[in-house]
Amino acid sequence: MPPTYVLARDHLQRAVTILQGGDSQSRQLRYIIERTISLMDEAQTEAPRRESNVLDLTSFRERRALYE
Repeated sequence: MPPTYVLARDHLQRAVTILQGGDSQSRQLRYIIERTISLMDEAQTEAPRRESNVLDLTSFRERRALYE
């Protein structure tokens, strides 16, 4: 994992710890942060490893279409 990813995840986990209040806003923020952490974990596991530096244009276009 890239160091910035680890650092960002660590900061989010600390924020969840800080937001232990029982009020509605704290619970909502805690849920958002916890969901962000789980999405980061999912994205990290889904990232395909390439064995070479050759780009497959078909798969690139498919992934790009997801973000448009």
